[in-house]
Amino acid sequence: MRIVIQRVKHASVTIEGNVKSAIQQGFLILLGIGDDDNNEDIDWLVRKVIGLRIFDDENGVMNRNIMETGGDALVVSQFTLMASYKKGNRPSYIHAAKHEIAIPLYNHFCEELSKAMGKPVGTGEFGADMKVELLNDGPVTICMDTRNKE
Repeated sequence: MRIVIQRVKHASVTIEGNVKSAIQQGFLILLGIGDDDNNEDIDWLVRKVIGLRIFDDENGVMNRNIMETGGDALVVSQFTLMASYKKGNRPSYIHAAKHEIAIPLYNHFCEELSKAMGKPVGTGEFGADMKVELLNDGPVTICMDTRNKE
C-alpha cells in the first residue's frame, strides 16, 4: 500500500457535482492498494497515520499528532499511486489491486482508521471520477509505502 498524506486546513470530494465528504483541519489521505497488500499493511499504516507528528505545538514545532489536535481525515482511493513508470512514458498499473481485492481493503482501512480516531472518516467512492479540493497546510505532504516498513 502506498499513501500520500497531506496536512490540510480543509478538503472535500465531489462526485457528479455533489459533495460526498468534506473535512476541516486534518489529513487528506490518498490510498493506493497493490495486488499483494493485506490487513497487516492496514494495521501498520493506521498506527503510522495516527502517530504522525506533523501538527504544530505551542512553540510552532511539528510535534503533535492528529489525535492531539482533534483533526479529521478524508481517505480517497487512488490506484495511480501504484503506477510503474520504468518503461516508456505511459504508466502501467499492473501492480494495482483488482476491484475484488482493493474495495474490501479500502473499506477496511477506512473502518480501522475511524476506529483508531474514535470518529467517522470521510471517504470518496471507489472507482468514481472524483474531484478533490484541498487547502494544503504548510505545505506538508508525507508519502508512505508498506514495502518500506523496516
